Amino acid sequence: MTKKYDVVGIGNAIVDVISQSDDQFLANMGISKGIMQLVERERAELLYAAMQNRVQAPGGSVGNTLAGIGSLGLSTAFVGRVKNDPLGQFYEEQMIEEGTAFPNPPTDDDANPTSRSMIFVSPDGERSMNTYLGAGAEFSDDDVDPAVMEEARFLFLEGYLFDKDKGKSAFRAAAAACRHAGGQAGLSLSDPFCVDRHRESFKQLIEDEMDFVIGNEHEWKSLYETDDLATAMQEVAMVCPLVVCTRSGDPVVIRADDQEIHVPVKETTPVDATGAGDQFAAGFIYGLASGKDLETSGKMGVAAASEVIGHIGPRPKRPLKVVFAEQGLS
Repeated sequence: MTKKYDVVGIGNAIVDVISQSDDQFLANMGISKGIMQLVERERAELLYAAMQNRVQAPGGSVGNTLAGIGSLGLSTAFVGRVKNDPLGQFYEEQMIEEGTAFPNPPTDDDANPTSRSMIFVSPDGERSMNTYLGAGAEFSDDDVDPAVMEEARFLFLEGYLFDKDKGKSAFRAAAAACRHAGGQAGLSLSDPFCVDRHRESFKQLIEDEMDFVIGNEHEWKSLYETDDLATAMQEVAMVCPLVVCTRSGDPVVIRADDQEIHVPVKETTPVDATGAGDQFAAGFIYGLASGKDLETSGKMGVAAASEVIGHIGPRPKRPLKVVFAEQGLS
């Protein structure tokens, strides 16, 4: 069955705004060095105005994943919520320019401006992130067009958007529409704190609507409230056909039916770990969508993650096709 999109992603449409800043500037602005903080609108507008020589790029977890998949030649669409303001228009234009369709146009209905993450890079390379969730976090059923979901071979959902009830119902509606039309729906667990807050809802979504789920070791252990990863993986494998666990420098674990696959990871010191999980998902989903076996798909995920941690920024700088070819994965 031919569909318009190989992969459709739903996520928080966040513009990354990057600026070089010294320690004195951080101290003057009350910015905690080297960590990510959520900020309210007033604080966000103050920091944004204070940034010198801003560099902007479309970001967000699933947005980054789609950029990786799209660079490999598959057809992609990003479904998210941006305000009809300069940052929202920028996000839409950049995604389209990179080859990812943007079915939901910027909205005038939202009181909140477009989401942004203001990243202050110190001379020593430390990144201090101040994220304003804005319009993107208000994603709801109204933003889900069933016709778009039905045109997806694979649908990938960002766990961060699960924080609000309207996000939960939107995910269910999107997954149901995709699967009803013969597609497969998947989820990124995104964050152990997010899992903590919505444990039972996440479990129900996985059991009812997910064909595959990707998470890291901390997220899986949090979901099943255990210190033993094998126990968590056994639990989820009983209700979901395909589950993946990334473990930083340790082998990736893939469970499907009765098989368990371990994909080795070459341990390296990351230049910037931002986006490692996003690009693992890009490589892995590309493998699935291209008909590769699970082990090869896992290796593609590992290769994509390895590429992105070797430089600053959450998206690949070298073409992933070249990275895969070098490792004999093409």
